[in-house]
Amino acid sequence: MDIDKLFMAMKNRQPSILGKSKFHQFAVLLPLIQCQDEIHVLFEVRSMQMRSQPGDVCFPGGRIDATDENPQACAIRETTEELGIEPSTINQIVPLDYVVSDYGTIIYPFVGEILSLETLNLNKAEVAEVFTVPLAYFLNTDPTIYKVSFEAVPERDFPFELIHGGENYDWRPRQMNELFYEYEDRVIWGLTAKIVRHFSELIKTSELKLIQSKEN
Repeated sequence: MDIDKLFMAMKNRQPSILGKSKFHQFAVLLPLIQCQDEIHVLFEVRSMQMRSQPGDVCFPGGRIDATDENPQACAIRETTEELGIEPSTINQIVPLDYVVSDYGTIIYPFVGEILSLETLNLNKAEVAEVFTVPLAYFLNTDPTIYKVSFEAVPERDFPFELIHGGENYDWRPRQMNELFYEYEDRVIWGLTAKIVRHFSELIKTSELKLIQSKEN
């Protein structure tokens, strides 16, 4: 094999996430809605009929299908299916940072404006109810953070003889932060809380840059 030809074949390749094709990929929408003179964030409460995370607070979204042109198309499709609204009522969609989890999933979050909830027709098999929280609450409130610890447990046939340290190998258990927001009688936590905080931090950074540019 010629090394120059090898690099020639590789140089135009666009890097991606290692093993991406084996990941489950999802897209969600963080919906904003104008309520009088305030911007609110809309949340769903998952139906108790759902096999996964029934009763949890979440954003509209779901798994990316082969028919979806891209993650944004999936976020729009899932939002319209779950809320029973037309795609034309979703406006100004912007991507946020995507999430690669340790559980073999990639989540692509977007933020968008829902122009009206007048035609709301919830898919009750998936969504028990919706509610809104003023965006100002998240901008002015830090989430409570709790630690969740993970421990590596090798299977019985793990080849300890092939690694330095053998059965005494230092696996270095890790911790993950779980975020909680409590608004009135609602609890927003987990991935949904992480996306909300990420969005809030983006706004604060943007506002700070805007203020600094005006001062200069």
